[in-house]
Amino acid sequence: MSERIGVLGGTFDPVHNGHLVVAAEVRHALGLDRVLMLVAGDPWQKRGRVVASAADRLALVATAVADVEGLEPSAVEVEREGPTVTADSLEALSAPGRELLLILGADAVANMGTWRRLDDTRGLATIVVVERAGDLDVDPPGDGWRVHHVRVPRIDVSSTECRERLTTGRPVDGLVPESVIAEIRRRGLYAPPR
Repeated sequence: MSERIGVLGGTFDPVHNGHLVVAAEVRHALGLDRVLMLVAGDPWQKRGRVVASAADRLALVATAVADVEGLEPSAVEVEREGPTVTADSLEALSAPGRELLLILGADAVANMGTWRRLDDTRGLATIVVVERAGDLDVDPPGDGWRVHHVRVPRIDVSSTECRERLTTGRPVDGLVPESVIAEIRRRGLYAPPR
């Protein structure tokens, strides 16, 4: 019997309730054993725009999923040197008897043509396209992909919005788990300028 693992990668700068809803909904819809929240170590496509360190972002994700059944943090990319490449991470997570399902938003799927080692990714994981109301129906570029489409509730929250609210002293209650808000404050992240 194989283990079916979802992989939801992201910068998580910071992690918010939208991320958790996607992970939990996909896990339920596809009957996955667990979903790994894969924290980007060096997200080359977002260089210069990541605020918190990889270690801080990993700690926030660990805090966010601590009480959510079936969700786990993954440090695979944080522990590896160099740019974050999805195929490298999937190879690191691969194991006999393990099926990987890479969870992506429609926007990320539309951007897959820019990925490094895209052809290698095809053989490493099934793609799960997360669709929210209003998203375009998209599939990975090229032929030969294994694909699932999962509809999830639309929760209009983004990490960018959360950072902006935090740095201007506005609340993120209801957008970010309370435990994560407490950890953000404890670590002094995204604080308003003095």
